[in-house]
Amino acid sequence: MFTQNKCLVHYCRNLALSTIDENGEISDDKNYCLEHIPDPGKVKEDIYNYIRTHEKIIGLNACGLIFSDIDFTNKKFYGCNFTNCTFVNITSHNAVMRLCIFDFAIFKECNMIKSNTLFSSFSGATFTHTLFTSSEIIQDNFNGIKSYQSSFDDSDLFNSRFINADLVNTSFKNCNLKRTLFYGIKKENVSFKMSNTREALFNSSGSAITLEFGNSIVDGEIQ
Repeated sequence: MFTQNKCLVHYCRNLALSTIDENGEISDDKNYCLEHIPDPGKVKEDIYNYIRTHEKIIGLNACGLIFSDIDFTNKKFYGCNFTNCTFVNITSHNAVMRLCIFDFAIFKECNMIKSNTLFSSFSGATFTHTLFTSSEIIQDNFNGIKSYQSSFDDSDLFNSRFINADLVNTSFKNCNLKRTLFYGIKKENVSFKMSNTREALFNSSGSAITLEFGNSIVDGEIQ
């Protein structure tokens, strides 16, 4: 699940893209990264087709690829690497993600509704007009994200981390925030209405939100 080959160019430290064999399955063959691949068009189409034709995707490395107008509904991703990928107009209802990496990825106009995500990382990612509503987002890393006009409403964010995140017009209404970390966030028009903000942590001293926002947490609303 965690096979991550380096690019065949000896001085390159990037991870190689997954190789899809003649039977349409992921192989352990070594390959190049997106920057050095001799035929990028073919490897992109191979990976897109692999995702389209498989319900369970294990150990896929697609670093740097652009995914546009693709349906991930009911897909199950295990140990996949999507670092620096761009996702545009993706529909992904009821998708399952375990131990996946989306660091520094870009999400635009994506619907990740009813996702089930565990032990995955979105560190440094950017979300614009993206919905994670009604999702199970457990013990995930959103440190350093930038979120614009996006929503996590009605989701379970237990023990996830949003440290140093920039949150603009982003909603966390009716969420489970138990042990969720929001250290050092920058926020503009962010709502936590009806969420259990008393059980979230907003500063590294371990103090609850009451110390910073006073009585505003009575209804969970933070402006």
